[in-house]
Amino acid sequence: RRKLRTDVAAAFPNLSAEQLTEFIPNKEELNVIKIYSHKGEAVTVYMNNRNPILFEIEKALYPTVYSLWVYPDLLPAFSTWPPVLQKLAGGADLMLPGVVVPSSGFPQVEQGTLCAVTLLGNRAPVAVAVATMSTAEMLAAGMKGKGFAVLHTYLDHLWEYGDKSYPPTLAPLVTNSAEKESAEDQEETEGKQPVISFSADPLQHVDIGDLSLKERDTCAIVMGKEELHGHRAAETDEDANTEVQQEAEDSRTPQEQMDALFNQCFFHALKCKVKKSDLPLLTSTFLRSHMFSCCPAGQQLDVKKSSYKKFSKFLQCMQQQKILQVKELSKGVESIVEVDWKHPDIRAFAVPEGFSSGSAAQDSKNEDRGQVYHAPEIIPLYGVSAKMVPLFQESGHRKGSILSSSEVRNIIINYVKTNELVDETNKNFVKVNAILCDCLLDKSEQDEISNLKWDDLLSRCLERLQPLHQVTFFGQEPIVRKGNIEPIDITIAQRSSNKKVTIIKNLELYGLDPQCVANILQQKVQASATITPIPGTKDRVQVQIQGNQIHHLAKMLLEEYQVPRKYIQGLEKAPKLGRKK
Repeated sequence: RRKLRTDVAAAFPNLSAEQLTEFIPNKEELNVIKIYSHKGEAVTVYMNNRNPILFEIEKALYPTVYSLWVYPDLLPAFSTWPPVLQKLAGGADLMLPGVVVPSSGFPQVEQGTLCAVTLLGNRAPVAVAVATMSTAEMLAAGMKGKGFAVLHTYLDHLWEYGDKSYPPTLAPLVTNSAEKESAEDQEETEGKQPVISFSADPLQHVDIGDLSLKERDTCAIVMGKEELHGHRAAETDEDANTEVQQEAEDSRTPQEQMDALFNQCFFHALKCKVKKSDLPLLTSTFLRSHMFSCCPAGQQLDVKKSSYKKFSKFLQCMQQQKILQVKELSKGVESIVEVDWKHPDIRAFAVPEGFSSGSAAQDSKNEDRGQVYHAPEIIPLYGVSAKMVPLFQESGHRKGSILSSSEVRNIIINYVKTNELVDETNKNFVKVNAILCDCLLDKSEQDEISNLKWDDLLSRCLERLQPLHQVTFFGQEPIVRKGNIEPIDITIAQRSSNKKVTIIKNLELYGLDPQCVANILQQKVQASATITPIPGTKDRVQVQIQGNQIHHLAKMLLEEYQVPRKYIQGLEKAPKLGRKK
């Protein structure tokens, strides 16, 4: 134990004496086990309190994610996007296009330095990796190529040797503005200033190809949009190649070049593609259907590589210049409601060569028709409320932690088994201890109920957690919102002369543009369709079409758009089809 403490102190010199004693305790039980990686490499694992805290390969020590959750600043940290975690857990290395560049800059590391990988918005590390190049080399390479060889991740087999707890939330998952993200990144970097220069430990210069604790039969690659686009650019014509070459020779930084590209596509789209009749226009539709089509051949828009970091921040800047006006027509969904086409910047913009302003509007129409809609992925989530904290704190969660239903189920099962609460006489029942009593039972039930069925236990737990949901639109980052998502609401109303109209609400929540839906319905059923304000709300709209059109609407939403039936309300109001005589 003394030798291990000495080795840990040498491998991680930024640990204080008090932290070192806490890390490798004197009296607590410390177990050592030996496991083998998929490639047959022997790995020594040190266990404390049922969790692996260190693993050793070829006499080099590495911390596990369990240790890094307790000491998140133990290693220099690099952030990536949440969807990348699935790739890393599947055996991929971290490519540089997938690394988020903070406004305060990267920590200075050398090739071979051991690093932590975090997800944007949460300082809790989810992977342990070795830098394949220095910070200076990463920037010199234009943030392309392999940046980190991943050794161990949250959700891998080594993590499964522990209590299978989940990463704590050390920072908000969803930030309100790009400035807040930058401020958080800056605070993290400032917190690491005393140890910001990490030299490569000789023990950590190892053959990464043989160290992986995960299966790497194929070299899975986590690529950002920039690299994916690089392959597409190779297939374009000579003019496109010339443009890419000119961009490479541009003296501006990559961030300045992306800012300029966003400005060009923004003014091009407003001048040539968007008409007054298109407003209000979803900001996501404006970016996907209009700005992307204005991007020159050989280039691709990526807001994460700009100084704005978020498209909403870019639009805020344009709004401050009084070019357009953006409003939140429904909760969490922004739309462009007004454009000043007489603005000097729009008037002065010259359409680049290769684009004809005369055909731009027609191109936009064709793109709208051919635009493939992808139904968003909606995942119900649950937030730990103050009353439920005692039940979840054993698994490392605190108030506000966000969990899926399966994660909640696993935590409850582990809690019951760990505290030996399964009824010995009937294993279908769980004994109610003091914590379960306080968290799950009403005051009137506390003296009457001593056992609960498993199903009742889990359903009571889910009912007492804060409902949330995560929405992931195609090609965009996941968004976590409070409450349950409102369904697409379809109702039938009667107007004068006993005429019926079909009213559709909440389309924007599912990434559907109400104006586009109205236009398509109007063509399909040959009836008048309009966009009207929702009574009693501010700046929210609904689609209204003559007649009972629920049959056509159901076919479009369920079959064409693939929206799950559970997110559509009112389909039962379709007219009954009479029998032919």
